[in-house]
Amino acid sequence: MVEALALSGDESVLEVGTGHGFQTALLAELARAVWSVERWPDLAETARGNLERHRARNVEVVVGDGTLGLPEHAPYDAIVVSAAHPRVPEPLAEQLASGGRLVHPVGPGGREEVALFEKGPRDLVRRRTITGAHFVRLVGERGFSER
Repeated sequence: MVEALALSGDESVLEVGTGHGFQTALLAELARAVWSVERWPDLAETARGNLERHRARNVEVVVGDGTLGLPEHAPYDAIVVSAAHPRVPEPLAEQLASGGRLVHPVGPGGREEVALFEKGPRDLVRRRTITGAHFVRLVGERGFSER
């Protein structure tokens, strides 16, 4: 998923789903700035500690609803989503810069195609399927409900 973003080192990246921060640390090595949204406060705190121990200084972990993105830091050159939904949430598509790349597991949760999208002049364009995968569901205002 990270490789598909084709980062050159000068990008602003949004990550949805921080988890323990492993992917976040990789993104921090490959991009200029990384903002990561995690819905669970305890996971966000664990990730912050892991990132600090590994001296990742260009990362901010925020507790919130990843389906809404972080509009205050947009536009992003790249977005990676680590949870599944049948569609890319509209706020994420809106926060992606023109020509930007977005990787998202497309499916119901548990059986997905990880897809690479690119922001065209008006909309997201699906470029290719990267791999099959099994992800948790993307929960939030623009994703699945918590039930």
